[in-house]
Amino acid sequence: MRDIEHARKLLSDAELIFGAEEVQGAIRKVAADVTAGLGDAYPLLLTAMGGGVFFAGQILPLLRFPLDLDYVHATRYGSNISGASIEWRVHPPASVRGRTVLVLDDILDGGKTMAAIRDRVIDMGADKFMCAVLTEKKLASPKPIVADFVGLTLPDRFVFGCGMDARGYWRNLPEVYALKED
Repeated sequence: MRDIEHARKLLSDAELIFGAEEVQGAIRKVAADVTAGLGDAYPLLLTAMGGGVFFAGQILPLLRFPLDLDYVHATRYGSNISGASIEWRVHPPASVRGRTVLVLDDILDGGKTMAAIRDRVIDMGADKFMCAVLTEKKLASPKPIVADFVGLTLPDRFVFGCGMDARGYWRNLPEVYALKED
């Protein structure tokens, strides 16, 4: 059984990075940018599970153009706070072939997971790959992929909320928090 007191302590010790209103404003801006960029493309949107579900659920009602929707599940974290090798739980669907594909995710951190998704989608015959992320962490080192649409820029800290979790907790929060720095 998960320790609810531990989860509550993580949150009470955390620092608020972006409030719910800032998050919603960023989602509206990304939706407008995606609409301007892909509104005539009839794209296939893939939600990157599990973190991308929050962002996808918020942005989909704001996208007022025809699209198809599916999901992919590749992870490096699980319930850990540091990444490991990519684990494919659900591969991209065959329907990526010949399509413009937009992947929705919660965060572009080091970029390895999104780059793996991109490579797989392109190898499967997609015409074009793009990604939209609610948040992007600014890192000193270069990333293997650049997001096409970004809502909020984060400091290089371990963050949670809005689809991102801390040790398996708090994906459901409407704000973004950073773990207490030791």
